[in-house]
Amino acid sequence: MGNVVLNLEINKIMEMRNYYGKNLLDKNIPGSVFAAKTSACMITAYKSGKVLFQGNDSEKEASKWGSATSNKPSSPTKSKSPAKGDLPVGISQMSVIGSDEVGTGDFFGPITVVAAYVKKENIPLLKELGVRDSKDLNDEKIIAIAKVIKDIIPFSLMTLKNEKYNQVQQSGMSQGKMKAILHNQAILNVLSKISPEKPEAILIDQFVQGSTYFQHIKGQKAVAKENVCFSTKAEGIHLAVAAASILARYAFIQYIDKLSESAGFKIPKGAGAQVDIAAAKLIMSKGRDILPSYVKLHFANTDKAIALVNKKRN
Repeated sequence: MGNVVLNLEINKIMEMRNYYGKNLLDKNIPGSVFAAKTSACMITAYKSGKVLFQGNDSEKEASKWGSATSNKPSSPTKSKSPAKGDLPVGISQMSVIGSDEVGTGDFFGPITVVAAYVKKENIPLLKELGVRDSKDLNDEKIIAIAKVIKDIIPFSLMTLKNEKYNQVQQSGMSQGKMKAILHNQAILNVLSKISPEKPEAILIDQFVQGSTYFQHIKGQKAVAKENVCFSTKAEGIHLAVAAASILARYAFIQYIDKLSESAGFKIPKGAGAQVDIAAAKLIMSKGRDILPSYVKLHFANTDKAIALVNKKRN
């Protein structure tokens, strides 16, 4: 799906709002003046003057209001290899694939990993949409932003469900190795989606040293070492990682909502006392055998929940 961005004066945006009066949507998109949907195009206008057209007719629709440059794939660019342990100079303004994960510290729910490709020309738009580290956003904002950016940037979502997580964990695989495999596959998927275009860098939100990461994925198809960078707090280095963080969080929220629906009560996030109580409630209502499909069994919360159940029954 194509997307086109125009920069317009506010009076022109208000003219557009009137024009699309019958197509206006009741959507609370952060920083927007209005959102409208025609038969083949979604239009979102922002207070800054940027107007985003998404859909098969994005160029045709945008041409009614001004000259536009469509965000089509550019010619392949040569990757800039960073010095060992360093990031490429100016990486924040490059076209980058970034990856991040959510759910590793949560007792309930899966691990979700997303790799996302943000081209340099889309960086201002993502800033306008409010893209930043998902830890700084509440669930409502994450959902609103994710619903918009998922149609703008190429990405890949990998979800390691609880049943599979518990299976591989009990076989001896570390959580670090699980994450490395998921990140690697998500990145490969995005590279395939954007081919023949190539990113100027690949940035992974660091959870292990680079050498350990590549040891974890040894024997699998992998991206060349010289093309991959690692950094802690990578969401603040490039918006590709921040966007990946938001999309991963969005997928995690959706999964938790499904678990809540299945459980018959709201499933909490995290690994605090509230999840012990929720897991105990789950055991009481559905039996202990249901736990592997809801939680990460090796967490200490499992024993705490069982202790709560035993206390209630005695």
